[in-house]
Amino acid sequence: MRNEIFTINEYGKITIDIKTYMDEKCINRNALARAINARFEVIDKWYNGHVEKIDADVLARICFVLECTPGDIIRYTT
Repeated sequence: MRNEIFTINEYGKITIDIKTYMDEKCINRNALARAINARFEVIDKWYNGHVEKIDADVLARICFVLECTPGDIIRYTT
């Protein structure tokens, strides 16, 4: 067995931006939370881009209310 050091290469970053669509619809975090039947804390994490795991059901409900697609609010950058 060889002694090798493996490094993690820069693999990119996922960013979430629902603020833009919320502003367009004039909807605040409380209203969005009520509309999709989620806790304020969940929407606050999405709003601030601090989502650790993406729940597909929450994403679908957000997209339905904001009339957008997942590709509109989730971006991959290198």
